[in-house]
Amino acid sequence: MNPETLDQAFEALKTYDWGADRNALNPIDEAVLATREIAEARAALETRLAAVLATDVSRDAKDVVCRWLMVVGTAACVPALAALLTDEQLAHMARYALERIPDPAAAQALREAIDRTGGNLRVGIIGSLGARQDAASVPGLVSLLGNDDAAVACSAIAALGVIRTPEAVQALTQAQPASPAAKCAVVDALLACAEKLLADGKRAEAMAVYRKFTGDEQPIHVRLAATQGLLACAGQTP
Repeated sequence: MNPETLDQAFEALKTYDWGADRNALNPIDEAVLATREIAEARAALETRLAAVLATDVSRDAKDVVCRWLMVVGTAACVPALAALLTDEQLAHMARYALERIPDPAAAQALREAIDRTGGNLRVGIIGSLGARQDAASVPGLVSLLGNDDAAVACSAIAALGVIRTPEAVQALTQAQPASPAAKCAVVDALLACAEKLLADGKRAEAMAVYRKFTGDEQPIHVRLAATQGLLACAGQTP
């Protein structure tokens, strides 16, 4: 990895946009790969990339930096990514990077951003917590089940359905959503939870969930899914 070539790539990054020659950034791509097993060099590269996010480079440049941080990112770059979570143009790429950084600090940053955002930004952050299957976010997600914004409520329901902890199942079971969309989301989330319970060998708990959806008041596709689940719990092929 030639330091001078890498410096030139970072210089090109300052004016980069999606219409520019991507080859100019290749040395950074190569550095991401070359430092995989070299902790000190990778940390230095992460620091340098994170610093770019605090500058006035283009949206496209910050977008590509977030993509690199998906690979090399650690807790060290979380503050720089978290600062973008309220930015309408950059929040999505910052979220994707935070989803993939295994350090708990990344999940904490996403949880803290829920109260600093609204609308689609909040929906996206909730989705990222679900993607991380972040059990620590369950209490905060539960508090959003009755949110006036139906999209926020539905995203919280969906995230709980992905996280699938006992606490998430309990909250979904007790939920009383007002909107039709949220009601459907609860059904989907609980069926997903039941599937996970069954996969974990918790047949009694899975059966208790499936039985909630076998009544005639349920849509036929829901009854069918619940019936198939009950058969699976009994060890029978639907």
